[in-house]
Amino acid sequence: MSRLPRGRQFFANPGPTNIPDSVLHAVAHPTVDFMDADFLALYEACQAGVKRVLKTTQHLFMYTASGHGAWEASLLNLCSPGDLILIIESGHFSESWARMAADLGLRVQGVAADWQRGVDFAALRAALAGDAAHEIKAVCAVHNETSTGTVLPLTEVRAALDATAHPALLLTDTISSLGSIDFRMDEWGVDVAVGGSQKGLMLPTGMSFTGVSAKAMAAHAAAKLPRHYFDWTAMLQRRHKSFVGTVPTSLFYGLKESLRLIEEEGLEAVFARHTRLAEAVRACVRHWAGNNGPQLFCLTPARLSDSVTAVLMPEGHDAEAIRRTCLRMFNVSLGGGLSRLGGKVFRIGHLGDLNEPMVLGTLASVEMALAIHGVPHAKGGVDAAMAVLAAAARGEMEQAA
Repeated sequence: MSRLPRGRQFFANPGPTNIPDSVLHAVAHPTVDFMDADFLALYEACQAGVKRVLKTTQHLFMYTASGHGAWEASLLNLCSPGDLILIIESGHFSESWARMAADLGLRVQGVAADWQRGVDFAALRAALAGDAAHEIKAVCAVHNETSTGTVLPLTEVRAALDATAHPALLLTDTISSLGSIDFRMDEWGVDVAVGGSQKGLMLPTGMSFTGVSAKAMAAHAAAKLPRHYFDWTAMLQRRHKSFVGTVPTSLFYGLKESLRLIEEEGLEAVFARHTRLAEAVRACVRHWAGNNGPQLFCLTPARLSDSVTAVLMPEGHDAEAIRRTCLRMFNVSLGGGLSRLGGKVFRIGHLGDLNEPMVLGTLASVEMALAIHGVPHAKGGVDAAMAVLAAAARGEMEQAA
């Protein structure tokens, strides 16, 4: 049985995410000539804004594609057939990147990791040190693994490369971290940063991009994998320095507005809001874990994500049943478990256009669903989340007084 949905859906999926009304209105813009001077000015302002979020002054290439398109663009533009790349295991999306690389004719070496704890950096250093011939062309790292709710400290990845004096490029997926969790492309020595429109940037799906370092551009000059639409050299010949083909003009009007919202709040304040909401969600799940209830999937506190929380169900209880009840009975959309975590995990996205009441409503719906399905848990998880948020609000008020 399901009810007819009423009211606005509480969308707590980790991507795509909620789109602010002002961004929706901005996207609903009449078609314009993408070579028109006014649009070109807007386009260049948006490019500069995305670079500010990436914290880079280097190249930025954009595509009409999801984040997977930007992944593929990075590999095609940097590699030649048979090149070796090293992928740090983190969950479903690191595995997906590895499969893509293999399909493109690249050799793939993995650094295995426990999905609940994250990679051991000693293993990464050993893999790099063992590559005496420097065959590894690139190290691929998912900054924020959406499937497991785990963040990878990129400064430690860069430290491993530096400590072993390895010249490999550092490629990073920032799709579920950019605009939600601090990311510093240039400062952290990231050579290619892959991003997408549909998460922290609060836009519809359909635009992705790569920030590219000067070192990566030098590697691109020698890369031999076939490419056409994603070819950076071809893009550099175009007025927009991106898009081999038509530019998705409507998305740029939305991007202008999303950048305005981010910078009006302040990027550091955006990160603080995501941390605050994430801490509330985690407090709730930790409370539910009493009475042998659901628990945080990620077991390394320092690597807990501020944009998505993966919740591991008790043995014998189906995460998909909780998701179905939340959606059909309460109009709350949660993320499901991916690949080997299917049915074992549900995910609460807390990134993008989100505030305290939206998070609390989601958590209350989940707690009701747990009770409906007889899932063991300690009641009062929402109260624990409220206590975290109330303490944060008191602190802000006292600081402002």
